[in-house]
Amino acid sequence: MPERYVHAIRLEDPGSEEPAATRERLKDGFPRGATRRMTQLGLLVGTTLDGLAPRTDDAVVYASSYAESRALEGYLESFPTASPTLFQTSIHPSAVQQSLIGRQHPVGEFFPLTGRGHLVAQALQTAMLARAPRVLVCGGEERGTWLLERGYASARTFAFAMALGAAAEGAVARVALERSGEPARELSLEQFFDRLRARATIDQMAAPGVRLTLTWL
Repeated sequence: MPERYVHAIRLEDPGSEEPAATRERLKDGFPRGATRRMTQLGLLVGTTLDGLAPRTDDAVVYASSYAESRALEGYLESFPTASPTLFQTSIHPSAVQQSLIGRQHPVGEFFPLTGRGHLVAQALQTAMLARAPRVLVCGGEERGTWLLERGYASARTFAFAMALGAAAEGAVARVALERSGEPARELSLEQFFDRLRARATIDQMAAPGVRLTLTWL
């Protein structure tokens, strides 16, 4: 049964805060002028990752179902003169890249993942298979506008990051995956975020054949 220990967690839950307000609130945590082209999700994910002080030998696992919804909306609206800047910030791994590239901060491995109901289990499986001594698992969404009306964006903005390692000493929680033949239930990224925020225990089939447990210590 693969298991890891959570040594630190950072959360951002801005509610209905608009991107401009997020930029103003968080701009002092980034290099001067860097936030001008950053997305709301990039600011939030970057802030949570910064709170864990990424190291060059870390692996980073990033999970998001919709990623840069606002940038994608802007990019599509920019046709027929498509914006290269909006294209660059609309790609799926952008939220992590905006922060790490802006700081010129390398990491050992980077695994961007997308999905729906089984995304959390897939992200944690990836983290437990990574070779790095410490794995940063991060994720989040940003609330869309017209893409949300069509069912292609998140209805909520949030971000999280947590540091996973093999040692129990100093840990705040234990995460484990085990095989099971019980029927799988959906565990969305938003539901996982709410469990982290509430420090709630998780014990459920998070993907076919995979039971996820999260126990607070």
